[in-house]
Amino acid sequence: MPEPSQDRFRRISCLQGVRVLELARVLAGPLCGQLLADLGAEVIKIERPGLGDETRTWGPPFADSLSAYFLSCNRNKRSLALDLSQPQGLAVLDQLVQRADVVVTNFLPATAERLGISAARLHRINPRLIVCSLTGFGWDTSWRDKPGYDFAIQALAGMMSITGPVEGPPSKVGVAIADVVAALYAAVTVLACIHARLHSGLGYAIDLSLLDATVAAQVNVVQAYLVTGQVPPRQGNAHLQIVPYQLFATRDGYLVLAIGNDGQWQRFCRVCGQEAWAHDPRFATNPQRVRHRQDLVTLLEPLLRSRTTAQWQELLDAAEVPCAPVLDYQQLFALPVVQERAIRMTVTDAGGQPVDLVAPPFRIRASDGQGVEADPHRCPPALGADTLAILRQVLGYSDEQLAELARAGVIA
Repeated sequence: MPEPSQDRFRRISCLQGVRVLELARVLAGPLCGQLLADLGAEVIKIERPGLGDETRTWGPPFADSLSAYFLSCNRNKRSLALDLSQPQGLAVLDQLVQRADVVVTNFLPATAERLGISAARLHRINPRLIVCSLTGFGWDTSWRDKPGYDFAIQALAGMMSITGPVEGPPSKVGVAIADVVAALYAAVTVLACIHARLHSGLGYAIDLSLLDATVAAQVNVVQAYLVTGQVPPRQGNAHLQIVPYQLFATRDGYLVLAIGNDGQWQRFCRVCGQEAWAHDPRFATNPQRVRHRQDLVTLLEPLLRSRTTAQWQELLDAAEVPCAPVLDYQQLFALPVVQERAIRMTVTDAGGQPVDLVAPPFRIRASDGQGVEADPHRCPPALGADTLAILRQVLGYSDEQLAELARAGVIA
């Protein structure tokens, strides 16, 4: 097995010189901030003194004092503990805003306005600022101040209606997918605005709702509704528009059969000794297979049960027919390809202890064949770990000024 190259364990600096203030908690905002940090931005996470991001306490499990939840979306950041409810705290923030490129927030609009961190106010301080506001339902709706929790968004956005077994209750996705896709859309939009600012010299306000992002993430399924006006039924572990593209029981487990075109279908029939199926008018093309789904599945189920999962994998891989076993995390991280891609990486916490994290998914190499200049990845920070250093380095505060802020409880 080839050894992972060391540059896979380093943080690329494509966004070097970009400063991001993250005024966000839980997942969507912090995950957006982490993506920008992974790409080389300086991300300052501003947290409440004494409390911080509530995901710090969302456990067990914990790695020392940091919860697994917090570890998942806060690497490569610095933490500044600052009380924005105090005028002195807001004054410190305003000075940071003057020196920032991007602000990421996920406060409700009314809360953001009360705290003085609305895009309108921040742009008065720094007209070139990019302000990305992540909310449940957007700033311009009657639901603007309704909290947007991932589970509720999955329910409202139609995602649960298409997820789960054909019979039985609807189901949520196994991770907070509304938050995740919102974070991805947010990071992409921030990058687009950074590029646009190079030409316009202007700042931008991004209004991105979890509802919008979750509907958009349902791509072909929601589009099918718009085309037909018909509410799609739940398919369980099958595909609405491709057949056979679903989970099948094998002799000893389960296998995902993911046949995406007619050529793959013909190879499947040939390697299984069922070439007549490839020419059967009911099954010859994907539209016909979709129309005669149940007839085909009735034939496939006993066939798939005739071999073990490993036997099917070997047979179908050799025929270049897409398939996969269903793995748990222990099996996943034992895969050679996962080790070759260095999907698990190890960082060191403030106490010098190793902490395993999921690595960023992108690998970037310059056209001259050299790796992009990079810094080592950093463990998510302890609450307020960088408060004094940030205020000294970025704002030039003296020890006396820092001591005064600490006495007033503005920083911690």
